[in-house]
Amino acid sequence: MKKSVQILIPEEIVMSKIYLVRGQKVMIDRDLAELYGVKTKRLKEAVRRNKSRFPKDFLFEMTKKELENWRTQFATSKAGQNTPRKKIGFKREGEN
Repeated sequence: MKKSVQILIPEEIVMSKIYLVRGQKVMIDRDLAELYGVKTKRLKEAVRRNKSRFPKDFLFEMTKKELENWRTQFATSKAGQNTPRKKIGFKREGEN
């Protein structure tokens, strides 16, 4: 039997990655992937393959305006960094 390894992430780190978008507390795909230790592309692939496991309103694609607002308020861009235009916001399970 495989033993599961539990890694604890300090609450401050998790809380610093939660943003308010559309009046909802969400975590951006990039940050969620980082917490899981995977590439954002792989997280999105896994979610697409397992859509039936999530509530319909569990995630949403941010609009261009929401993304611009998020970038100007919270994101720090590095020169030459290629940031995808589309971001997905993930709501906490059971969050309205």
